Amino acid sequence: MEEFHKTRRLPPYVFEQVNKLKAAARAQGADIIDLGMGNPDLPTPPHIVEKLTEVVTDPRTHRYSASKGITGLRKAQAAYYERRFGVKLNPNTQVIATLGSKEGFANMAQAITAPGDVVLSPNPSYPIHTFGFLMAGAAIRSIPAKPGPEVFHALERAVIHSVPKPIAVIMCYPANPTAYVADLDFYKDVVAFARKHDIFILSDLAYSEIYFGDTPPPSMLQVPGAIEVTAEFTSLSKTFSMPGWRVGFAVGNERLIAALARVKSYLDYGAFTPIQVAATAALNGPDDCIAEMRATYKRRRDVLVESFGRAGWEIPAPEASMFAWVPIPEKFKALGSLEFSKLLLEKADIAVSPGIGFGEYGDDYVRIGLVENEQRLRQAARNLRRFLETADETLHNVVPISASR
Repeated sequence: MEEFHKTRRLPPYVFEQVNKLKAAARAQGADIIDLGMGNPDLPTPPHIVEKLTEVVTDPRTHRYSASKGITGLRKAQAAYYERRFGVKLNPNTQVIATLGSKEGFANMAQAITAPGDVVLSPNPSYPIHTFGFLMAGAAIRSIPAKPGPEVFHALERAVIHSVPKPIAVIMCYPANPTAYVADLDFYKDVVAFARKHDIFILSDLAYSEIYFGDTPPPSMLQVPGAIEVTAEFTSLSKTFSMPGWRVGFAVGNERLIAALARVKSYLDYGAFTPIQVAATAALNGPDDCIAEMRATYKRRRDVLVESFGRAGWEIPAPEASMFAWVPIPEKFKALGSLEFSKLLLEKADIAVSPGIGFGEYGDDYVRIGLVENEQRLRQAARNLRRFLETADETLHNVVPISASR
């Protein structure tokens, strides 16, 4: 059957291959420890849930909502940016609520992209950063994911050699999947480059509150002049453990926000009003719940690094995010990330995300999510040890892995 034009531009979703194997294994009774999907397992804080249940009983809130977000929610997001980053935003023209940051990115791509436009995106990176623009008709040019001089060398080459000139560059720190972090000096150089070459910056800041050092990750908008060229995307999914609620934001440059608002006005009426009111309560409420979740992820990170290391697989400790970006053990590297992920699932009952799903430069890595409790992480380490002890035999006998066990 012939595919439609836009779906032809999308490669097979590699995560789905692992998900099918995972489902088949569970159907056969396997106890799969799922460290693959970045799906927070911590409960949403009670005061947010209580606000939802309070508001949802009012039938007036059951009507269509506001596509760009109710006024109180946009004001709450602006207040958060002023408290957290010292950045002042106009909630009427520089803030828009989205159905999670993923939807915001995808619809920003639709809003600003003409067929054939060039967009610069990190590789590896979260898939929507690339495929949102591919679906909108853009051509993607890869830049390094790790912040440093190589990024600017790639940016300079892209401006010189891309026809037409790039319209936007995507930044994502703390990064998914790599967990790289960037400092304000790096952001200053990015903003200076973008302003010099008249290129927009689309900054994904979804993991701003999950950090393990003393210095909170900065916002691109803290750089003087950044708002002239930048839209930044955030989400309540990780900050308040609200992934299924689908509440995020785009903030910053008025022209970009207006373009996104115009597209969204044709596509949706915004999130369910009680969810928006509860999200307002989250942003305006106490932040001790954020600190508690951050501490939980740090403990899990430390257990993962320590227990997997003792089992024989060294895990680089991430400085931020809810992921570890981990090189495939040397003896398995030739398999590539997808086949190694399948092998780990079949032989150790551990699910991880293959790095190839985040771009071709991710194929020597897998992403491990901090989405199971410490006991389950230690259980995964025991499974891993047994798997590695028989690695030579496993590799000798390795055959293509099917969905059956």
